[in-house]
Amino acid sequence: MRQFDSPAIDLTGQSVLITGGTGSFGQAMVKRLLDGPMPRRVIVFSRDEMKQHQMAEIFPDSLFPCMRYFIGDVRDVNRLDLAMREVDVVIHAAALKIVPTAEYNPFECVLTNVHGAENIVRAALRSNVRNVIALSTDKAANPINLYGATKLASDKIFVAANNLSGDRGPRFGVVRYGNVIGSRGSVVPYFQRLVAQGVKELPITDPRMTRFWITLEQGVNFVLSCLAMMSGGEIFVPKIPTTRIVDLAHALAPDLGQKIVGIRPGEKLHEVMITEDDARMTYDAGDRYVVTPFSPGFDLQGLLARGAKPVPETFRYGSDSDAERLDVAGIRKLLGAAAA
Repeated sequence: MRQFDSPAIDLTGQSVLITGGTGSFGQAMVKRLLDGPMPRRVIVFSRDEMKQHQMAEIFPDSLFPCMRYFIGDVRDVNRLDLAMREVDVVIHAAALKIVPTAEYNPFECVLTNVHGAENIVRAALRSNVRNVIALSTDKAANPINLYGATKLASDKIFVAANNLSGDRGPRFGVVRYGNVIGSRGSVVPYFQRLVAQGVKELPITDPRMTRFWITLEQGVNFVLSCLAMMSGGEIFVPKIPTTRIVDLAHALAPDLGQKIVGIRPGEKLHEVMITEDDARMTYDAGDRYVVTPFSPGFDLQGLLARGAKPVPETFRYGSDSDAERLDVAGIRKLLGAAAA
């Protein structure tokens, strides 16, 4: 299983701000940062005071003096200005992510995911942070739901932000990956809850459906390694395995039946992380793909010096065509790694 941990950025003595820091990814990132040589400050920025209180019990500042807990919303640019003072690196994980919720509450989704991204850029430019990396989703490529559309807009904002920062300003990049095993929004805990409730069948939207999968540990390592190699404007896409949803259900509950319930509004049969239209700007960098910007100031030679090679013009990175398809045994191994 790829770990994406070489090379990782050295944040020793640096100040790191994590938006959405009380979420699954944020907590995993904080744990990783506190496991090694500590940053000067780790700032958890989120709007949920109870989650921050619970997180502070796990990572108290009495044991980890670098920890800071900052109540705020990415919709509030003035609050972001305060939070980013003397910050070196921003990891932007805050978002409204549940597809049906976004469809029913479109204004709220746009305010957080689009205007929130704009506010991050404005505050980072004013505070002159060094690096900003934003978490995206496979749903941002050829989006068919509002969540994906807002994340595509967010991706474009962060890529274009490099045109505003000049030669000495912040560098902005994007990380795009698929479903996270073990996160609160994953289908895995949903299936596990159903099994615990004693259901006789697991609901399957479509037997042909496929998805990309990554563990929280892999996601954290990938972000840190992308921070180390980014020059500004890239969209980094990890090479990760895919599964059929029916195989995932069988791996979790081999003795249960499966009931086909149909695809929900805004849901795709297969996810795509790189489309054919992006292929001409995409490079294979070993354990990841890098979608490069059109900006003339982008350091393409630096990427090529790392051994990256252009992909074919007809290239497409989709969950239905990925060669790294996990069978039931492979899924169980991945689940075991995520639970470790």
